Amino acid sequence: MRTRRLSGRHRRARERQVTYGEVIAVKEFRALWYGQGLSLLGDQLAQVALAVLVYERTRSPLATAAVYALTYLPSIAGGPLLAGLADRFARRGVMVACDLIRAALVAIMALPSIPFPVLCGLVFLVVLLSAPFSAARAALLPEVLEGDRYVVGSALQNMTNQTVQMMGFAAGGAVIATMGPYRALALDAATFVGSALILLAGVRRRPAVAQDGDKPSMWKMTAAGARLVFGDKKLRTLVLFAWLCGFYILPEGIAVPYAVELYTGVLPIPVITGLLMAAMPTGTVLGAFLFSRFVSPPGRLRLMGWMAMLSCAPLVVTAIRPPLEVVLAAWVLSGIGGAYQLAANAAFVQRVPSEQRGQAFGLVHSGLMAVQGIGILAGGYAAERLGPEPVVALAGGAGLMAAAVLALLWTESRSDTPSRMRPRAAA
Repeated sequence: MRTRRLSGRHRRARERQVTYGEVIAVKEFRALWYGQGLSLLGDQLAQVALAVLVYERTRSPLATAAVYALTYLPSIAGGPLLAGLADRFARRGVMVACDLIRAALVAIMALPSIPFPVLCGLVFLVVLLSAPFSAARAALLPEVLEGDRYVVGSALQNMTNQTVQMMGFAAGGAVIATMGPYRALALDAATFVGSALILLAGVRRRPAVAQDGDKPSMWKMTAAGARLVFGDKKLRTLVLFAWLCGFYILPEGIAVPYAVELYTGVLPIPVITGLLMAAMPTGTVLGAFLFSRFVSPPGRLRLMGWMAMLSCAPLVVTAIRPPLEVVLAAWVLSGIGGAYQLAANAAFVQRVPSEQRGQAFGLVHSGLMAVQGIGILAGGYAAERLGPEPVVALAGGAGLMAAAVLALLWTESRSDTPSRMRPRAAA
């Protein structure tokens, strides 16, 4: 009896929901949190400026979507290889180096004399460096926060990121109109420097996971990471859950032409664009708060499939060409459903060994960026022929069917997922 009572206590402790205050009290988490939010704010201002500028010059949904997709596609080329740096070298050092190099590249982009092709090349390089940075940060976070602290910390970081995106998108048009695109790029460069300084001051240096005598080639690390991620049925399902966002992120890439369709003379097109791009991040902030604060750890896994379907289903309403208010409500609801990514991410972390975490996260992140970029590019192409409203509806319908299949696969394996994950987490 006594053994069973202790076991029950341990189980309740493991399933206890951690508060945000407990997570914020961790100094290293605060540094990761502040640094990410700072650099992301600069990125959003630059992204809105670029989208509006390209559409004003070309009036082409395809060109606008292509430039937006350029911020995703570099991860296909070098992301899987570069992500291995997070396992070969000290993870804090990888993050700081990436921040400083990106700051230099963006500072060059802020020069008005830079030719447009060179500007595109610099954008490619800046985005390419996000792969090792994101892999290092994702691999470092479970070392800073353990157990359900990791889930709550991820939720808090996700809410902050989405809030920053929401603010950047919503206010981006007005800010860009005041300061101009080149000053926005200079501000973006400064945020990378600020992020590097925060990481140096707030995150302690840890040695590289791979020892000096145990550093395989980047190709071997990439192959090993791929075998790990795609050779495990549950990991494959979790990765596909993550990549589902390719369907519901598509509307952001054609927000400008959609704003033109919704224009009635009351609000300027850049303002409508900002509201559309801010709608899903707003919903994600709300969904992440509710999902992490009021749903128990086992409940998150049970609801993951339903939440994934919710992330796509509301987009179908755009087929009837509703007014702006209805579109915003549908996109906010879609963002709420996107909070299922918290559960998928936590389950993925528990199942991947620490020494391969950087490479595994890098592969998933690269695929994530790839599906988003390809989806946005395909959406822009289709929007030129069908219009933005039916394209968003088709993306929602296709995503809903994919989410339903994943939900069935997850339900079949859900009962034994926690017990099988725990031993791997200790590896």
